[in-house]
Amino acid sequence: MSHHQPEMQPEGVPQEGSGAGDRTPPGSPPGDLAGRAFPLGDWGEPADRLDELYRWVERGALDTAAWYLRDRARKRLGARLLRGGTALGAVGAGVLPLLDLAGGVAGAAPWGYVSLLAGVACAGCDRFFGLTSGWMRDMATAQAVQRRLQVLQFDWASESVREVLGPTDGTASEAAERCLGVLRRFSEDVTELVRAETADWMVEFRAGPAPLVMQGAVPGGGSGHPREGGPGPGRFPLPPGARPNMPRQRPPEPR
Repeated sequence: MSHHQPEMQPEGVPQEGSGAGDRTPPGSPPGDLAGRAFPLGDWGEPADRLDELYRWVERGALDTAAWYLRDRARKRLGARLLRGGTALGAVGAGVLPLLDLAGGVAGAAPWGYVSLLAGVACAGCDRFFGLTSGWMRDMATAQAVQRRLQVLQFDWASESVREVLGPTDGTASEAAERCLGVLRRFSEDVTELVRAETADWMVEFRAGPAPLVMQGAVPGGGSGHPREGGPGPGRFPLPPGARPNMPRQRPPEPR
């Protein structure tokens, strides 16, 4: 790139569906975290081509953050309803027996157990479906993507200013390679953020009640084979420095 080429500074947020790489794949639901085709173009004008790649990368990050924000709104609504049901169930379990004891509502004490059971059921559903933890993870991931996008925007503005003032370090090919490196590192960072959120979700899912029952039914943990050198089923590992107790044998009887 030379200083005669136009600026590569981003001009606001691109509109939905603009650019060759911003089209949603056929059959893909809108807003889904689906893969996108890499935009193909002519490198005869490197500045225009780099600007197109920047808009493609930026649009992908904005779509990712928007997806997590939409998923967060849905989970937050469900979490609030279930947590409200838990609170009402706990309050009802304490108030109804008092009303029955005070004579205000006759026969209300047995309904306190029903209220308590409903509250426990709401808390269990929230825990089982991971609504509260899910919307928190969505919010944290969306904020992380937005922060990383801000870093990219300032880095790209710095590269644009450098091109306007004139390249002082390296050739045009090195400047283009440096710009591509900025876009590549940003894409890898966003992918790592999504992978980390998915890994956290998988850890939470495996820590649920059903996977624990399945792991406890299989000797040696989650795999179907016992660990080499580990204690057998029903055996507990010895503490460090302890020696196994050998069974005592009766002395031979005198003949």
